[in-house]
Amino acid sequence: MAHEPIAADLLGRAEVTPTGAFEAGSTVAFTLTYTAGLHGIDDSGSLKIVSRFASDQTRPQFEDPAGFNYTTVEASNDAVLQVRYDPKGNVRPWDRTLYIKVVRGFLREGDRITVRYGDTRAGSPGMRLQTFCEDIFEFRVLVDPIATYGYQPLPVQPTIAIVPGPPETWQAVLPTLRRAGEPFRLSIKVEDKWGNPSDKADSRLHLRASRPVAGLPETLDYEAGRFAMVLEGLSAEGEGELEVEVLDEAGALLARSNPMRLVEQAELVSYWGDLHGQSEETIGTNSARNYFAFARDLAFLDVTGHQGNDFQITKDFWDTLGALATEFEEPGRFVVLPGYEWSGNTGLGGDRNVYFSSDSSIIRRSSHALIEDRSDVETDCATAAELFEALARDGEDAVCFAHCGGRYADIKLAHDGRFERSVEIHSSWGTFEWLLRDAFEMGYRVGIVSNSDGHKGRPGASYPGASLFGAVGGLTCLFLPELSRAAVFDCLRKRRHFGTTGARLHLDVWARFDGPATLYHEDPALGPAEGRPAETAMMGDIVHLPEGGLTLHIEALGSAPIERLDVFNGLEHLETIRPYGAEELGNRIRVVWEGAEYRGRFRQVIWDGTATLSGNRFLNARPINFFNRDKTLDRVSDTELKWRALTTGNLGGFDAWLADAYAGTLKLETAPVKCGVPIEEIGIEDETIEAGALDRRVRIFRLPEENSHRRMTVERRIELRPEGDNPLYVRVTQEDGHQAWSSPIYVYR
Repeated sequence: MAHEPIAADLLGRAEVTPTGAFEAGSTVAFTLTYTAGLHGIDDSGSLKIVSRFASDQTRPQFEDPAGFNYTTVEASNDAVLQVRYDPKGNVRPWDRTLYIKVVRGFLREGDRITVRYGDTRAGSPGMRLQTFCEDIFEFRVLVDPIATYGYQPLPVQPTIAIVPGPPETWQAVLPTLRRAGEPFRLSIKVEDKWGNPSDKADSRLHLRASRPVAGLPETLDYEAGRFAMVLEGLSAEGEGELEVEVLDEAGALLARSNPMRLVEQAELVSYWGDLHGQSEETIGTNSARNYFAFARDLAFLDVTGHQGNDFQITKDFWDTLGALATEFEEPGRFVVLPGYEWSGNTGLGGDRNVYFSSDSSIIRRSSHALIEDRSDVETDCATAAELFEALARDGEDAVCFAHCGGRYADIKLAHDGRFERSVEIHSSWGTFEWLLRDAFEMGYRVGIVSNSDGHKGRPGASYPGASLFGAVGGLTCLFLPELSRAAVFDCLRKRRHFGTTGARLHLDVWARFDGPATLYHEDPALGPAEGRPAETAMMGDIVHLPEGGLTLHIEALGSAPIERLDVFNGLEHLETIRPYGAEELGNRIRVVWEGAEYRGRFRQVIWDGTATLSGNRFLNARPINFFNRDKTLDRVSDTELKWRALTTGNLGGFDAWLADAYAGTLKLETAPVKCGVPIEEIGIEDETIEAGALDRRVRIFRLPEENSHRRMTVERRIELRPEGDNPLYVRVTQEDGHQAWSSPIYVYR
């Protein structure tokens, strides 16, 4: 017999006070009142009040009346209620659940359940709202009035709006590589303390360029109500570097743009993309339309892609995504790659990003887990291997990336180099260099990308906020002859790109060969491939060099001072190159912690701890990659630092300036690492304390008191292995904690 739900108008109603718009991350006390409908709520019936997975608002708690979001619940008729919070207590994306069960008594029509979030009567400061903006934030109420454990949503849900806070951090964005005389744009915005573009700035800005720029005004009126300003049609002549500074009326520096490299001639120039994120139709925030608009207008991206979990993408939403890709596509200005995230469990291959050159391709899901319409279930591919087989069988023009999110990709179980051209080694979930190592161990020839997999509606500017996400979302720099979908697809096939942890820096890595070489874009190990004679190769190229050696050329232009370059030949670390020497070191030491607990979803390493000095004093300390405002580095005294921190495969830490450069002992106390190091033994090379798990370690080393080196140009002779691949790539680490990885140049004998 078909299930007949209770009529929506008989379920009751809910309202929340206060209502309106509230600042992201602010603290507010809310009262939600549910009034029972015709059936009331039976003994053992219940309510669920749920919020989205992505929300990082403070959790309801019931133990500490003076704490954030102390929550009280009562029934107007004194029925006894059982209350608990379960972060996975409902069907995604509405899985964060306040569960309220009637355990003695019942409710009649008109009886009320009152929920006070952040009950100030008991001393709580209130509930801290999520740290990112949402046009319509729901306190979604689900009711089980008959005690059947069949929950139905109320027909009208209480809502508020979450809006940006006051301006705090200015951003100025330039392209990173352009031909001299070619037009470009300068984009400016200001973010609140949680990284949301703020519309509350009202400032006269002064612009100062490091070289002449045609069309650049000296001043700019940035008026309240706007979220960004874009200056089009700028140009600069001659080779060199360009930076633009943004100053206030008093001449104080508000922002320095990323560097832009100017060259007289170049076949390819750089464009920036975040190719991976989600919107509210799956597990993200705000609409898919808002997603694309944010990427283009507020993150200043050139390329983006939407990657919803396949088991949540209905046929209608798939059609909508294709239509939005067509609508937002503007060659020369903005490119959208249609696609989805194949979201099979790790045991079946794990997450893969799938991109198409067409807006009307077939979606081959891992399952229909959350899709009621099963009319196209025959197109499902339950394993990653089946996915690749189907793409090949049907001649799809597709490119795939291996991804590590909740369900990490197992590329040793399934991989097809005809489609899977790259691995995503950084996202909001963390940093995953182990995924690249897996590829090298298997002899795969893959490129490197970084994206956000953002769930907060901010593709291209995806900050972790106060949630389990432990990193800023990544960006991918694509080398293209022009900005078009065809050019982007060609770039992805050829692996001509590099990934970063979110910084926009310039990185050029290329090789010059001693003797004749043959260059391939398609992998000749997979079948017939067309090669051409070559004297040089760039990142992503595959090269057969029968004899002779090569010189690797590296140019890095950082968005912050460069701390080091690391050069790799596949699994082998060849060299660390620093822009400074031991003679430049001063009284600044750096402590870095990094790594993950394991490959899966709950990979966070908790690094909460202390640093103490004996026989010396801390003059100053500065945090590195402390993204969550709740997790701070505090100077307790002249001899003690204290912090709360986590990593998810990425790195964090601090710099400390000492009163005496060489006296005393530094003692570190964290759960993973406890150690003591004499200060005089800390030098230019890393003191490394391994801590097991997955690349979990602490490194301690010394830096110059001030490092002004933003540019590095390096040439290195590389000794090639006589057999097998030589995957040559570079990792850049900046002083601010950002990193970048070049796609390998694959050289084989």
